[in-house]
Amino acid sequence: MAGRTVTRADLCEAVYQKVGLSRTESAALVEMVLGEIGDCLERGETVKLSSFGSFVVREKGQRVGRNPKSGQEVPIPPRRVMVFKPSNILKSRINGGDAADEPEAKPARKNGAA
Repeated sequence: MAGRTVTRADLCEAVYQKVGLSRTESAALVEMVLGEIGDCLERGETVKLSSFGSFVVREKGQRVGRNPKSGQEVPIPPRRVMVFKPSNILKSRINGGDAADEPEAKPARKNGAA
């Protein structure tokens, strides 16, 4: 299954074809939406898109890593990472199922607890 990469230009063209805005307006709309999502994430806010998923910013604390070549311990500074969590509807669409037939899945517990 060779997937193709969708670019900003592809998104702009899809908006142009389906919404009927001009190409310039379509490009501006796509840039505005992506810019707003990026700004929210930069501020540490969660972006939740119904039936699609959530973009979440997580704080990772400082930890000790190891240089694989020398084996020397190196401190890894704290940082923020972005995580995408797909919705159950999107997961179902990706796996070829009908989202309406799928029950809401409960998140798995860590440590094997029931």
